Amino acid sequence: MATDTYELKVVRQFAIMTVVWGIVGMLVGVLIAAQLAWPVLNFDIPWLTFGRLRPLHTNAVIFAFGGSALFATSYYVVQRTCHTRLFAPGLAAFTFWGWQLIIVLAAVTLPLGVTSGKEYAELEWPIDILITVVWVSYAIVFFGTLATRKVKHIYVANWFFGGFILTVAVLHLVNSAAMPINLIKSYSAYAGVQDAMIQWWYGHNAVGFFLTAGFLGIMYYFVPKQAGRPVYSYRLSVVHFWALVFTYIWAGPHHLHYTALPDWTQSLGMVFSLVLLAPSWGGMINGIMTLSGAWEKLRTDPVLRFLIVSVSFYGMSTFEGPMMAIKTVNALSHYTDWTVGHVHSGALGWVAMISIGAMYFLIPKLFNRELHSLKLVEVHFWLSTIGVVLYITSMWIAGIMQGLMWRAVNDDGTLTYSFVESVAAMHPYYVIRALGGAIFLTGMLIMAWNIWKTVAGSKPAEMAIPAPAAAH
Repeated sequence: MATDTYELKVVRQFAIMTVVWGIVGMLVGVLIAAQLAWPVLNFDIPWLTFGRLRPLHTNAVIFAFGGSALFATSYYVVQRTCHTRLFAPGLAAFTFWGWQLIIVLAAVTLPLGVTSGKEYAELEWPIDILITVVWVSYAIVFFGTLATRKVKHIYVANWFFGGFILTVAVLHLVNSAAMPINLIKSYSAYAGVQDAMIQWWYGHNAVGFFLTAGFLGIMYYFVPKQAGRPVYSYRLSVVHFWALVFTYIWAGPHHLHYTALPDWTQSLGMVFSLVLLAPSWGGMINGIMTLSGAWEKLRTDPVLRFLIVSVSFYGMSTFEGPMMAIKTVNALSHYTDWTVGHVHSGALGWVAMISIGAMYFLIPKLFNRELHSLKLVEVHFWLSTIGVVLYITSMWIAGIMQGLMWRAVNDDGTLTYSFVESVAAMHPYYVIRALGGAIFLTGMLIMAWNIWKTVAGSKPAEMAIPAPAAAH
């Protein structure tokens, strides 16, 4: 055993903040879901209206919760698989405090209505610059660690983490190009349909790389570790990586079907979305089949259950996405709550559940403690699963009903339903959606209690780096 140790403080910090920001982001989500069912819950306060809180919810769940999970797991995995300490630990510490500052600035500016109006990129230009500085620092730490690795081989999880870091950097820089007019207001450097095209090149690939490639890095490390089994097919994992990065980047135009975007561009986005089904399902099969020979562990290990069920939701979401990209299907689904259901089957079912499973694996190891209660993990798993299913099924039904009501016409060509009638028809489904979100949030609160009891009074123990394994 080497005498040197891993750099774990920053991993601990990001892991704990993953749980904290998960609760904050989902609490805001439950509030705005409830507002759609009962509008009085905005209390006539401008800062609490749906339009102000919705971008706060998406930023908190994606970048605060999901981002903290990605920082924690990538910093942990790259050290373990490269058999070396983090490169520039001081810079790694800066990424933690810088990222938390960005989140706090988002929590202040978005409810005040300070926004660029770009989905998933609402933060104004001074915060965008800070994001760039933190992200470049993150890249230096991650790739510096890879460059100083003690083993020749680069494990596949690091390919996914590295791909996500590089792609998100390019997406952020291009989409955030703007002309500032003062400290809190800027205008996009692009206009009209070009702005829309660049926004959805960014927006869909934020999903594709931040919320997919990064979390696939988590899958490729934590599923085999928790299952105690090697990855089902290492060759498939490499094919999965290259197929994903070459096809995902082209799929963005499917958000712009039936708009002013040129028809050939819409068709290109649809075709690449359909092609994307193959690598996505290849990755899902690889994750689930890693349990070959260890299926019985699902009965007794709720942490493994979180990880495997999340991969199942990944498979479901990546089937639904290409299907919704088909123009004839999109004609029904576009602008409806079906899209909201699809997004949350990915965001709650895939991203949140694999993050939760990874934190349950990671935090006891980081603090050198036994998990306080596996029974509470079991309760959390079932609350999460029930919450997701209630949420997405209510939105699927509501969305399909919306689409059918909006395009229903009478014999004389007039619309069968007014818009307000379609809104009234949504009410029971909005109530179920809010209930599903509240159940999922309850699970997160149980997790916070469980983690608190696990960590409380513990003495953090540094972990020695094992001797380098033979190159393979």
